[in-house]
Amino acid sequence: MTTNSKVPNVVPAADNRKPLARILHQCRRAFALTLALTVLIDILSLTPLLYMLNVYDHVIATRSGITLVSLTMLVVGLYIFWSSLDWIRSRLLVRLSLRMDWDLAIDVFDASFRRYVGRKNVNVHQLLGDLLSLRQFMTGAPVLALMDAPFALVFIVIGAIFHPYLAIFAIVASMLMLLAAYATQKISGPILKASNNANAEALRVAANSLRQAETTLALGMMAAVRNRWYTQYRQFLTLQVNASEASGLTGGISSFLTKALPSLQIALGAWLAIQNLITGGMVIAASMLISKAVAPIQKLIGSWKEIVTARQAYDRLNILLEEDIKITSRMRLPLPTGLMEVIGAMAIPPGFHKPVVSDINFKISPGQAVAIVGPSASGKTSLTRLLIGVWKPAKGSVRLDGVELSEWNHDEVGPHIGYVPQEIEFFEGTVAENIARLGPVESEKVIQAARLIGMHDIILALPKGYDTQLSETGHVLSGGQRQRLAIARAFYGMPKYLVLDEPNANLDEVGERILAQALDHLKKSGSTIIITTHRPRLIDVVDHLLVLHAGKQVGYGPTQEMINAVRNLQIVVSEQTKSASPAPVAAPPSLITQP
Repeated sequence: MTTNSKVPNVVPAADNRKPLARILHQCRRAFALTLALTVLIDILSLTPLLYMLNVYDHVIATRSGITLVSLTMLVVGLYIFWSSLDWIRSRLLVRLSLRMDWDLAIDVFDASFRRYVGRKNVNVHQLLGDLLSLRQFMTGAPVLALMDAPFALVFIVIGAIFHPYLAIFAIVASMLMLLAAYATQKISGPILKASNNANAEALRVAANSLRQAETTLALGMMAAVRNRWYTQYRQFLTLQVNASEASGLTGGISSFLTKALPSLQIALGAWLAIQNLITGGMVIAASMLISKAVAPIQKLIGSWKEIVTARQAYDRLNILLEEDIKITSRMRLPLPTGLMEVIGAMAIPPGFHKPVVSDINFKISPGQAVAIVGPSASGKTSLTRLLIGVWKPAKGSVRLDGVELSEWNHDEVGPHIGYVPQEIEFFEGTVAENIARLGPVESEKVIQAARLIGMHDIILALPKGYDTQLSETGHVLSGGQRQRLAIARAFYGMPKYLVLDEPNANLDEVGERILAQALDHLKKSGSTIIITTHRPRLIDVVDHLLVLHAGKQVGYGPTQEMINAVRNLQIVVSEQTKSASPAPVAAPPSLITQP
């Protein structure tokens, strides 16, 4: 099955940069061009200053109209050139941001998806929002403020040419603004970060609650669900208020400096003119010059929140992609044949410390089937998560064709695996698209899978046949139809390795018989099959039984031998309970539930 996913780039061994730093390094020429344009734009920003200086000191003094017209035409031309460079720079930044988004979007989605499946604490919405924050940062005022900041020194040097006092004033003003910005970041930065995380968590809780909206309303649980969301949301509001209050003092100082500095710089220029140290034109030019020197600092302060947000997004994405980079850089392996070997496997759910399954050992060859049986809560579903590679063994190994399954790239091996979970869900799309696993719909394979499970005629009876839409507002399938459709999705492409968790839980007698025939057909075609079941009808199809009890493997062997062994054990136990023994032996759990 083909996919539309981007082929990951193999990272050179010598490149030790972080994932985002690596992409920025690849764009270094474009950044160099952007910086060069910024230098030209900042130089051209002296145009109004020089124009005013010449008008006051030369045009008015000489009363020359020709000089005024010539000077004005030159300035207009420079303004046109200045605006053109500014437009080119903004377009270049847009292209850079799109390049970053294009290179990262698929990798971020894949990495966050894999991390979420592993039950690690991850908010997919926040990570995709981080990518948007970085793109907006690249195209907005914050990145330009960072680029303009070093050129404050240029304006300070020019001020020194007019008079050293002007340069000293500009330096002091810049330092005061920097101190105010640093204090704002130091005080409100950590609180703002915690506030953003709390908001993301509140959004995640709300999104998860909507998935079970019908059950919530039917059981009167809305108040409890709302309280859970509001507890998290209230924490976000509290942190946000604290961040605002914490930055209030430093924000007031910044506001005072922003208002007072222009008047103070004019006062300094006027005093120097009174002392005949500078000309009248220099007073106006100096006021503009000092404003230019302080302006980058003011822009930094104004964009500080966006800069902090972008930095946090940059760090989160780097952590995510670094964890996932081993998977995307692996060499492609041959297609699986279905040889499964489990050696001393132990499963610990992510976020927990106690194993739910341990000491599992068995081997199954292509063309064979194994049934995992045992009482409820014995660990059957947890074991299936190991057997499809969703969980990584905490101890031991689960190997498909000699490869650790949890380490195999699922984009590569997934199309050759069939899986039916206990909780069946479908994606928005047609019946055919869901059977084809949202890939290109190959009609012959779709119909083959549907016929194999006896679903073809049922699908044709739907409102639009294979084109019937499945969604929250689409056609509603019965429990048995949903189970069969999930099995058809697992059968698509005749995979070489299948794991079916309670595939007959919602099937009637006819459906079970068809499923048994389908499994027998797949075995004969060379597929390896592992099923979990509480019901005996599928036992006749399998070659071996694996018995679980309390997360432990208590038996494994040929089907009839295991059934006979359990029957003999039950007879012995029954005889012991009838005797006068003061400590009777407890009867073992039944392997399967009788129909």
